[in-house]
Amino acid sequence: MNDEARTVLTAERMEEEILRLKAERNAVILAHYYQESEIQDLADFVGDSLELSRKAASTSADVIVFCGVHFMAETAKILNPHKPVLLPDLDAGCSLSDGCPPSLFRKFREAHPEHVAVTYINCSAEVKALSDIICTSSNAERIVAQIPRDTPILFSPDKNLGAYIARKTGREMLLWNGSCIVHETFSERKLVTLQLEHPEAELIAHPECEEVILRKASFIGSTSMLLRYVQSSPRNTFIVATEAGIIHQMERTTTGKSFIPLPPDASCSCNECPHMKRNTLEKLYRCLRDMHPQIEMESALLEKARKPIDRMLSMS
Repeated sequence: MNDEARTVLTAERMEEEILRLKAERNAVILAHYYQESEIQDLADFVGDSLELSRKAASTSADVIVFCGVHFMAETAKILNPHKPVLLPDLDAGCSLSDGCPPSLFRKFREAHPEHVAVTYINCSAEVKALSDIICTSSNAERIVAQIPRDTPILFSPDKNLGAYIARKTGREMLLWNGSCIVHETFSERKLVTLQLEHPEAELIAHPECEEVILRKASFIGSTSMLLRYVQSSPRNTFIVATEAGIIHQMERTTTGKSFIPLPPDASCSCNECPHMKRNTLEKLYRCLRDMHPQIEMESALLEKARKPIDRMLSMS
């Protein structure tokens, strides 16, 4: 047996063990669209942050395994305080969350006490607890539109998403100066080259991208919205300006369509989130086997952080 065959057999055996352990523990595996394809294929549900929050809130499973990044698993724990929530790699972080420390966010809020704090879900539990309403890229426009026009708004931590929502709603918002390391790397120069090479292709983009990219996009939306768009669009070729993991679901759920990931300016894999990719099949297997690592949070923080998430879910 050659090495390649052994590797395939090992991966297959690992997948079998994951499914066995999942059934044995009555666990549910939730995965974000940006996870590796083999994890997406094993998951009970694949979605974006809003969809995964809803699934976490409604699951009857005894154990939640969250294949995503730390703030997502924290959200699942906030919604299920009495259930174990596993994250295959505790170091799977987020540049947006890291760029908005709770101590600085508290000062930001205290400096603008008359503002309502609408905070993107890509933040820590501590920042959620200091916020009024949480939002995702799927529902941010809808939530901002429900806030009275004479009420000033703080939008954190993604300045690009905040600026996009401000343009869509006509609202002035005070923006935290944060951004996603993946979506900010997309290059206008590379985009122009791709459009010249593929004149039939339609550009679709996530609103975390910078305005220079969004201005050229035919459609802008969250990962789930981008997926639904390509499923229903009569076009056959798309340039995709978001993390490349979503392309796996686009290819799985369509026929005869081509998807071209927008590369960054450098010749690298910068259109892949390094935090999302910390989760691997082996780490998923080990966390189910060992029931570790788990998300641990103090009860007071769980209660405070839940209120703005509940407001989001009720407003969505």
